[in-house]
Amino acid sequence: MIKVGCCGWAIKGGMAAYFKQFNVIEIQSTFYSLPMFSTIESWRRAAPRGFEFTMKAWQAITHPISSPTWKRASSKISFDNPANVGSFKPTEENFRAWRDTKEIYKRLGASVCVLQSPPSFRCTPENISNISGFLEAVDMGDMVVGWEPRGDWLKHSDSINDICERFKLVHIVDPFRGETLTRHGPVYFRLHGIGSGEVNYGYKYSDSDLRTLLIRTSRIISADRGTYVMFNNVSMATDATRFKEMVRHQFKNNRRNTELRMER
Repeated sequence: MIKVGCCGWAIKGGMAAYFKQFNVIEIQSTFYSLPMFSTIESWRRAAPRGFEFTMKAWQAITHPISSPTWKRASSKISFDNPANVGSFKPTEENFRAWRDTKEIYKRLGASVCVLQSPPSFRCTPENISNISGFLEAVDMGDMVVGWEPRGDWLKHSDSINDICERFKLVHIVDPFRGETLTRHGPVYFRLHGIGSGEVNYGYKYSDSDLRTLLIRTSRIISADRGTYVMFNNVSMATDATRFKEMVRHQFKNNRRNTELRMER
């Protein structure tokens, strides 16, 4: 039930090589600009049976247009009311961005939609009101939606828990920086490197780090849709491959021990 993958097509050789190495991917390009339906459908057709997609929601929902992440958008999009974009504001602009994101989710056959708020989206009464109003208004249907709060939210676990419980969100967290508050649905980890800051993309995980990760992950495996461990660092391909091998060895050892106990 531990699903290991990368945030993006991180394997040399692209999509075809990735399919041979992993069974799940978190699509990142959907955050910067929503792709054409034909692109999404080609990914789905190319994927082998059983391959799983998760996706990052379009930044128009979470990030104001002043965010530097908009500079990486593949196409320039103009908004009639740019002040209404992002920060989970319950505005028509953000509701439209949600509907477009939801359509991509459906066509991709994704299993989780990741909402990542920027550090600038602080835990304030105004922002709590905005995200609550937004989530109350949108139709999630049968989608599995996760939220990765950043910045000072990490010091306000009660506020995170209240929002996740109220709207049935999966709490997404880096296991080296916090504990998941998820009580339903899958467990979803995103790993951004270890260091003093919130992210350290250049970090390469040691064997000791990965053993610690395996222990933490094994303690909270979700029987409901599984546990995702998604690497999001420069060396994500090699780190995820090494961790996947550790998971495989543990599974084999657990099965062997179970068989020995049965024989006795």
